[in-house]
Amino acid sequence: MRKESNHIIIERVKQLTDTFLRFFRYETASSRLLFFCAVLALLMANSPLLFSYEALLHKTIIVGIVDMSLSMSVLHSINDGLMAVFFFVIGMEIKREFLFGDLRSLSATVLPIVAALGGMVFPALIYIGFNWNQPTIGGWGIPMATDIAFSLGVLAFSAGSAPRSIAIFLTALAIVDDLGAILVIAFFYTNNLSWLALLAGGLALTAAAVLNLWKVRFISSYVFCGIIAWYAFLQAGIHPTIAGVLLGFLIPAEGKNSMLHHLETRLTKWSSYVIMPLFALANAGVAIDTAAFSHIFTPVGLGILLGLCIGKPLGIFGSVYVLTRLKWIKMPEKLGLGHFLGAGSLGGIGFTMSLFIAFLAFSDAHILMTAKLSIICASLLSGLIGTLVFKRISTKNIS
Repeated sequence: MRKESNHIIIERVKQLTDTFLRFFRYETASSRLLFFCAVLALLMANSPLLFSYEALLHKTIIVGIVDMSLSMSVLHSINDGLMAVFFFVIGMEIKREFLFGDLRSLSATVLPIVAALGGMVFPALIYIGFNWNQPTIGGWGIPMATDIAFSLGVLAFSAGSAPRSIAIFLTALAIVDDLGAILVIAFFYTNNLSWLALLAGGLALTAAAVLNLWKVRFISSYVFCGIIAWYAFLQAGIHPTIAGVLLGFLIPAEGKNSMLHHLETRLTKWSSYVIMPLFALANAGVAIDTAAFSHIFTPVGLGILLGLCIGKPLGIFGSVYVLTRLKWIKMPEKLGLGHFLGAGSLGGIGFTMSLFIAFLAFSDAHILMTAKLSIICASLLSGLIGTLVFKRISTKNIS
């Protein structure tokens, strides 16, 4: 019995390890494609293709027939439609981590959770400080975000020889960060609420919860509930991607071959290699000139730039430093404070989530362009700083 029990434990650990490695591989590989699409968008926005690029993004797509149709621009179809699938995958990832992964026990999650909270609060405070009493103060959620794909991609490049535990820490931190961003979007970036439509969306998600309770395993049933919830949230004034996240939480997860396992495995590829690159292609196009760079020194630009480049590492590294110095948390084996300084800097790579929140926060095209340029510059600087920190650790062996 003891040998059988040990065998089960070993198999369980292997399964969790394989899940993390697969997730890490997808995210780091997709970061290259994400970077390529961001650069391509910048090139098109600063070339004679700008008119065609913008015309394509604002081209109307009609889905459905007659009175049952829904018309949206290509840009909104990506940001409101495809990104709902992206957030659905995030919802499943968060659920998996809390049920089976590195966030399943309180003792193992205190460090990344507290670090993630510090990494959200400090950037928001910096942004608020620069935009106090300004009409742009609503963008405080922009520098709170961390891009999982880019941050892990840069980590793999800059710290290939670093202990795997720092990659696990950064992954857990980014997942908690995503959860925080989702809550911020849900509670603070909503428009005029339609309570009737909100009720309809809530009933659709309740139906999905009941299906889970009754152990229904037909994927189409959950997809149907998700589509209803997405449309209802769109009409309610709540960003429809929230429906994707909540549906992800409701997918059955018991057993090795669970529906959550199969859906996450299949959709992660689409999310990483199709949806996120398309989002970057549609949202990273910023016309750059001398005037555009001068706007970085406005309250919006400085709030985002310093929030991501300084606020993120300050909040993440500071939280780890306090917890370990007060001996409330033991420093993870093979890791030193230098690793967390590097991870904190990589946490300043906001890109996907920051661009998404900027799209929700600002309707003024000029302010939105300033926010986008600041996010791109801050993400590049954060990646460079994080890379330099990890390279110094590996060459000088300091931590």
